[in-house]
Amino acid sequence: MKSNSISAENDISSNISSQPHQRKVGNNTSSHSHKVEVPPKRNLLHDFSTTFKEIFFHDDPLYELRDQPKRKKFLLGIQSFFPIVGWARDYNLKKFRGDLIAGLTIASLCIPQDIGYAKLANVPSQYGLYTSFVPPLIYAAMGSSRDIAIGPVAVVSLLLGDMLKKEIDPKKHLNEYLRLAFTATFFAGITEAALGLLRLGFIIEFLSHAAVVGFMAGAAITIALQQLKGLLGISVFTTQTDIVHVMDSVWSNVHHGWNWETVVIGISFLAFLLTTKFIASKNKKLFWVAAIAPMISVIISTFCVYITRADKRGVSIVRHIDKGINKSSVHKIYWSGTYLAKGARIGIIAGMVGLTEAVAIGRTFATLKDYPIDGNKEMLALGVMNIAGSLTSCIVATGSFSRSAVNYMAGCNTAVSNIVMSMVVLLTLYVITPLFKYTPNAVIAAIIISAVAGLIDFKAAYHIWKVDKLDFMALLGAFFGVIFKSVEIGLLVAVVLSLAKILLQVTRPRITLLGNLMGTTIYRNVEQYPNASKVPGVLILRVDSAIYFSNANYIKERILRWLRDENDLNKKQGLPDIEHLIVEMSPVIDIDTTGIQSLEELHKVLTKRDIQLEIANPGPVVIEKLIAAKYTDRIGHEHIFLTVGDAVAQCAPKAIEDA
Repeated sequence: MKSNSISAENDISSNISSQPHQRKVGNNTSSHSHKVEVPPKRNLLHDFSTTFKEIFFHDDPLYELRDQPKRKKFLLGIQSFFPIVGWARDYNLKKFRGDLIAGLTIASLCIPQDIGYAKLANVPSQYGLYTSFVPPLIYAAMGSSRDIAIGPVAVVSLLLGDMLKKEIDPKKHLNEYLRLAFTATFFAGITEAALGLLRLGFIIEFLSHAAVVGFMAGAAITIALQQLKGLLGISVFTTQTDIVHVMDSVWSNVHHGWNWETVVIGISFLAFLLTTKFIASKNKKLFWVAAIAPMISVIISTFCVYITRADKRGVSIVRHIDKGINKSSVHKIYWSGTYLAKGARIGIIAGMVGLTEAVAIGRTFATLKDYPIDGNKEMLALGVMNIAGSLTSCIVATGSFSRSAVNYMAGCNTAVSNIVMSMVVLLTLYVITPLFKYTPNAVIAAIIISAVAGLIDFKAAYHIWKVDKLDFMALLGAFFGVIFKSVEIGLLVAVVLSLAKILLQVTRPRITLLGNLMGTTIYRNVEQYPNASKVPGVLILRVDSAIYFSNANYIKERILRWLRDENDLNKKQGLPDIEHLIVEMSPVIDIDTTGIQSLEELHKVLTKRDIQLEIANPGPVVIEKLIAAKYTDRIGHEHIFLTVGDAVAQCAPKAIEDA
């Protein structure tokens, strides 16, 4: 071998200080100068502080404050909580023009949607509009995303309504229902703000992308099915959300429960809305066509119903929407009693779902425009706005993907577009709400169906199927959980399947068989490289995971099973038995006491079988712990190598010469 022949698999080669009792490894090669070294000892406080920083402050939030004068630090400190202080200094008329157009565009989209989403949450229509007035103003001051549009969204509204009505019937006890809704919104805000302040945002990462895709698709279908009541003019409809009960309710009313005028209105405007969305998808410059289509639908349908008085022939209309801005709801929140705990439970769930959706949307558009977004600041902003919203008669608000996409395409520059939208909603609440009296519910249903259609991401589902079948199973589990049971159960299934995948990968890590690439000292997975050759008398395995109590016994048993299978294969082929087992530990980033004990048991078993255990390329944390446990003394320092190539060179020098 040449003096610089070092195995290419040493992706995590240890370049740390050595201990005097460690010997150089290798055999008749100049690689004698290389050895596994041990990192310098660090005190416990340093280890703890480093770990703590990586968990909670991995983004180094105080970086900008370094070497700054006190006044600058103070301003930056305020800016970290109120980003508006930073970007407002550079704001100009050109940016405002873009924000004004974007704000007016998303306002035309949000007003009819808000009325529909209020119905999903089983609250009067004005509460949906309230939610697009106060929360966007708070977010504009505290949020770090320039593109996200704030307000009620379909999935969270449905989830909120589904859980709330299990506790209180909104038709019989509306006032108590609203109180519980405000309580849930308050605790949704508390949850989001707490996660942001305590920098625990990584918790939402436990909901995998595949599970979210399945959950969103299932929720979209569930929401669309719920709208069949308004779309078809059915007066008696199931209170269940699963597809079986909904379809049974639809077909049982087909002969006497459907209103043909309502069906014509609903289907006509649904076709119009879907057509405008198709046009906008084909030509991005025509995004405004789909954006203003809901408001046009409301105006035309309202006018038609008013002049024909179709409401007197069974066409269901919105009827009364209270005029005026949000009323204080501080006194309506349950601060004690049994409903306090129920509101907290519902709020935590709704808050987590809203948080997941908003952060994902914010990151998507931040990537498109290449600007930084702080997940923890986003959580704090979302939390504060929902706390403020709960005190001003709002339901849970979060980022809307459809409105955010329109906001982005309309050319928004800052969060001022949210302020513009909020002012338009304010004007609507003061002046325009009486005009919605004759708006047919069929059109509101059509608007909701067209809005949630975009939540079904066929491309993402197909991509997940092609890339990872296990992820696709999580997607299907969440999807079927929502449509066949409930949104709450679907969410639970999504979380359980996401955690199950993590547990499966942790408890059953891959252990791969390595072979030599001809003419090199490189050893690779024989499944990936079929031409890689095994070394006679030597079994080389790589553990592709940290070794913890949860997988230590499995790893030991799997290695012994590999050994048994290889010996059986060698006997059939007339090859020599295994005399050396090399465990390549590059991917093993950590090991605990149970893992070390498992390695000791493995060493004892191999010793009884006259097989020598060799360790290749343990990382700094691993070698430090092996030395502390005196495992290196038991196995022998001469059996710990920097590379698999070094280990093979000593165990089977003839095989190396033949190669």
